[in-house]
Amino acid sequence: MDVDEAMIIAGVGCRKGTAARDIEAAIAAALAGCGISGKALGLIATAQAKETEPGIAAAATVLGLRLVHVALADLAAAEPRTLTQSQRVRHHLGVPSIAEAAALAAGGPQARLLAARTAVGAATCALATTEPAP
Repeated sequence: MDVDEAMIIAGVGCRKGTAARDIEAAIAAALAGCGISGKALGLIATAQAKETEPGIAAAATVLGLRLVHVALADLAAAEPRTLTQSQRVRHHLGVPSIAEAAALAAGGPQARLLAARTAVGAATCALATTEPAP
């Protein structure tokens, strides 16, 4: 997915049944770690395999952000740009990560990570930007 203007994308991953408050905490921690205001977020992205996770959808609703579900092939294509890998995710989905890869894939080919994923309990969040590197 290519975006029309520069934005910050929160890529989110979680274990099955993770509550919205835990997803929100992971997003808040990632934002704080990068010194970014929550108002700067443009959307939330996650794996298409997480379409049935109510916690992610509820967090997006609470934060007033659009939620994008990224296809597995697009997550895999983002692998060279990820900073970390999860063996658990690789075992279950065959891709290196959900949070980092989803943020990058949703931002398009020019998106770049602002930092490695942040884990809070059973949720992870990685922030990507579509703004060119300085």
